[in-house]
Amino acid sequence: MDYLENLVREWYEFQGYFVRQALWVGLGPDGSYECELDVVAFDPLHRHVVQIEPFFDAPPFAEREAHLRTKFDAGKKHLHRLFGIAPRLHIEQIALIATPTAPTHRTIGGGRVMRLAELVTDIVQHFEELGAAGEPVSEHWPLIRTLQLAATCRQPPLTGRLSLGYSPVAMRQYDPRSADDS
Repeated sequence: MDYLENLVREWYEFQGYFVRQALWVGLGPDGSYECELDVVAFDPLHRHVVQIEPFFDAPPFAEREAHLRTKFDAGKKHLHRLFGIAPRLHIEQIALIATPTAPTHRTIGGGRVMRLAELVTDIVQHFEELGAAGEPVSEHWPLIRTLQLAATCRQPPLTGRLSLGYSPVAMRQYDPRSADDS
């Protein structure tokens, strides 16, 4: 399991989705599968399915397009059967791209393109809006918890409190040279 898959899994689980990673679909008569879907998230309340295909590498566009088209087509073909209620099931397909440059296409292989920077920004903004008063993220989501801590640290500290519990006034008044060693 790679980092991007884990980040996506944690974020969707945190939002209340049921998530599967490395979901093999299309079992053939010989026991082989048609395709592996990297991350599939399902929100049963809204009948919303999200298929996310993250990747770090940057093969030529035509190669990426063909690869993602195979995965997204397999998702369209099989996810309705996995989650049922085909007419009212909404499937969103996202190609999560971890590249420093902005993509030149808004879609690829039939799915929407999302940069990793967009995902991380969404996550951090969520926690910035909650502020320091927000509930801490469970430690079984370490990547999301780290982003929550980073978002909280970006905010100005609460007045009169420092991380060690010392007041700024007390710290300025303390002079270790004048401490009595008796």
